[in-house]
Amino acid sequence: MKDRSMPRKISWFTGGLLMAALILFTFSIWGADRPIGASTYVPYFASILFGLDPAEYRYVAEIETAGAWEGVMLVGAFFGALFMSLFVTRTFRFSIVPTLWRERRNDSALSRLIWSFFAGFVMIVGARLAGGCTSGHFLSGASQTAISGLIFGGIVMATLIVTGRLFYRKKGTK
Repeated sequence: MKDRSMPRKISWFTGGLLMAALILFTFSIWGADRPIGASTYVPYFASILFGLDPAEYRYVAEIETAGAWEGVMLVGAFFGALFMSLFVTRTFRFSIVPTLWRERRNDSALSRLIWSFFAGFVMIVGARLAGGCTSGHFLSGASQTAISGLIFGGIVMATLIVTGRLFYRKKGTK
């Protein structure tokens, strides 16, 4: 009999097939009929929040369709991830200070929240400067075998490894 308390794992192959199905659906006429992306939602939401008129601001008019669709996708991603962690893998755990942060950095929730805000801010500024986020450049670009998407993905992976090793090195090591 299976132990129900143990988290289930989804294989990389199954995850890859599900991601491919998502990308195919997104590009299809039954989906959004556009590449997958998420960062355009931030300026779109800001334009709503500050009441910017699309007729007056050209950029707001340019992102209106994409931003609205990305908002729906992000809400779906949140609830999809919540569903998976609660019912499929059973790994949901709410924690402001994750275990790895506590082991490698400190116990301070304030420190964790400040670093999270700073990192998120840098990421969204970088995404807007690059003209799109990782999901747009890497997932959509690489799935279409765009050289720019593959190069971007390689640079993101290399940067992730270097940053992770520097930021999460063990306490007391240089």
